[in-house]
Amino acid sequence: MYYESQKEREDDYDRYDDGAKGPTQTIKSIKTILDESPYKGSLKTKEMVSAQIEERFGAEAVKEYDPYQNCFTFREWLRRGYKVKKGERALRSVTYVEKRDPMGNVIKKYPKTVCLFYVLQVSPL
Repeated sequence: MYYESQKEREDDYDRYDDGAKGPTQTIKSIKTILDESPYKGSLKTKEMVSAQIEERFGAEAVKEYDPYQNCFTFREWLRRGYKVKKGERALRSVTYVEKRDPMGNVIKKYPKTVCLFYVLQVSPL
């Protein structure tokens, strides 16, 4: 499911957050996991990656694609306890980086290619 805004995503997943706290808590709530997601993309970016997933893995894989849960960079997969399978090639995406002056004003905005790996391209460490 794709959400048009961060607020819409949070509202939908709030119902799963039981707020349990304590030293024995080992499972994070869905909301906590999603808040940690590095995905900051747009609908156009999502469509670009979806097209690559469909080309490589088929239409069924596109139905399962969710940029918040199963398509991350190499480092993010490692952080989550997964490794990219040998021989897998990255999916290409674009993000825009803003260069700011010391006052916080945007001076320049430029595209940066991001290499992503889909869940079918990784395995547990």
